[in-house]
Amino acid sequence: MKPPKIVSAQAIDDHTLLIEFSQNEFKKYDISHLLGKEMFAPLRNPSFFKNFKIESGGYGLVWNEDIDISEYELWKNGVSLKDGESQQPLAMTIF
Repeated sequence: MKPPKIVSAQAIDDHTLLIEFSQNEFKKYDISHLLGKEMFAPLRNPSFFKNFKIESGGYGLVWNEDIDISEYELWKNGVSLKDGESQQPLAMTIF
């Protein structure tokens, strides 16, 4: 089964993303486990972390040429929001 595509996403703190997928499902994804890897070290900077784009077609989140996270990773390891949990309006959308 293919994971759904990313419709919108936002950083909700210095290490957590809130992602809306094409099946109208919201998931939170905490990047803390990635920060020990040298490749993801720049994401320790809150300003850098919050400055990402959604890859065209909703296939992932991209920070620069070296740092991205696929929609599969975000879908598979993201935590679904519980009923009644806030789904803040997401400002970042695919263009």
